[in-house]
Amino acid sequence: MAFLPLFAMAQMVEPVKWSGETVGDSVRIKATIEPGWHMNIIEFGEREFDQEFADSFVITVAASEMAPIRFNACDDKMCTAPEVWAYSSLSAEGASPLGEASSLSSDDERSLWIIFLLGLLGGLLAIFTPCVWPIIPMTVSFFLKKGGGIKDAVLYGLSIIVLYVGLGLLVTLLFGASALNEMSTNAVVNIVFFLILVIFALSFFGLFEITLPDSWSTALDSKARSTGGFLSILLMAFTLVIVSFSCTGPIIGTLLVEAAGKSLLTPTLGMLGFAIALALPFSLFAMFPEWMKSAPKSGDWMTSFKVTLAFLELALSLKFLSVADMAYGWGILPRWLFIAIWIGCFAGIGIYLIRKSWVGKIIAVASFAFAAYLVPGLWGAPVKAISAFAPPMEIEGREVFYDYEEGLAYAQQTGKPMLVDFTGYGCVNCRKMEAFVLANDSVKAHIQNYVFVELYVDDRLDKDADGESEGNENSRLQRERFGSNAQPFYVQLDSNGQLIAEPIAFTTDPIEFINWLKY
Repeated sequence: MAFLPLFAMAQMVEPVKWSGETVGDSVRIKATIEPGWHMNIIEFGEREFDQEFADSFVITVAASEMAPIRFNACDDKMCTAPEVWAYSSLSAEGASPLGEASSLSSDDERSLWIIFLLGLLGGLLAIFTPCVWPIIPMTVSFFLKKGGGIKDAVLYGLSIIVLYVGLGLLVTLLFGASALNEMSTNAVVNIVFFLILVIFALSFFGLFEITLPDSWSTALDSKARSTGGFLSILLMAFTLVIVSFSCTGPIIGTLLVEAAGKSLLTPTLGMLGFAIALALPFSLFAMFPEWMKSAPKSGDWMTSFKVTLAFLELALSLKFLSVADMAYGWGILPRWLFIAIWIGCFAGIGIYLIRKSWVGKIIAVASFAFAAYLVPGLWGAPVKAISAFAPPMEIEGREVFYDYEEGLAYAQQTGKPMLVDFTGYGCVNCRKMEAFVLANDSVKAHIQNYVFVELYVDDRLDKDADGESEGNENSRLQRERFGSNAQPFYVQLDSNGQLIAEPIAFTTDPIEFINWLKY
């Protein structure tokens, strides 16, 4: 629990609140703006707004002319990504419901689903660990002795879900908003994340156990047995959380660390997925205790499962060391070394499991195959399966500028348009897009028509006379010039630096990207 503050999640910043009401044939719209912020209207039908709005924005328009409003907001440190607010139609009672700003793009929603599915996977993995699986028959026995039925089993499962989702909400609510966005590329934070996952891996290897005090579980178990009703069920769920912490703690920690830098909902959705998967077998076995006769018995297979997870934790930990290494230019973990260690981890899984049961042998063969797939990456192969984790691959035959002014000067000299790529060392989607889109031969051919400028918003090197890093300058350029603070973010400019197309964000479809390009 002492590590919990390190898994802090950045909350979504929403400084503008919209409302609207119908007045006859017109619509009155109001935006309330938080102190210290100002709002920019990017698009609203045929209307043009050159000024910035502070405190509030009020306008009345004919209902027939009502259109979605595209806007963003800025304070003295950052700008939010462009959002769209659309006015809702009249409700049945005649009152006008409030419209809502669409703050989640399709990519954000996809990321939330991925975190939820990762939570489900984490919960399923936790079930088969030696700290959780043996608790299932003990829990079933507890409910049978109390004469519980389906109702108690469902309440028990819901209690587990409530506890873990509560943990996700606690992580979300404890920490501030905008300041935590920079945690994802902070060297100290990433090194701490790296060390935490290494500690988790060593724990799963059996060098030591991460446990909570035995007195906690003993006291809760005693209280649960002497208490009746829903309280006893809730206390039993607490007991499960504490007793199983030595195995679930590393999995939960990995899930929360992986969610770092994403949206407000990620810790809660991740914990929801984890809790659903973990609670399901307990509830089902409590409902149908006869199923326990056919369930696998505890044994050596659970230790094998933990060791396999240890290798995976070790491989995942490198992602955070790599982010700090790239952001600060240490050069201690180049791409080839990153891939070599991953090859070692998956080969280690294969070597460990090859002499185990037939299931272990199947997993061993799959691990050896994946390790073999990674080997060409040592000599420059893209190995797209790990593009979200590994350091970026250098794309041959492409001249790249890493300074906006230098790129603009070269564009003016050659008369070529500019393609500006706002990216980040800690940006998972940037790595995916580089592997699936920018490395595509057809895309590369089109990019040759541009002066390609790659701007890392989390580069902590090359500080100017005022002590500001290159990354901060790139981030400010993206916010102030283009009204966005999310990466990846691509902009097409003419040779004079003027926008020639609406910017585009994340996509893994090369055809979509080519269609967006003007040249």
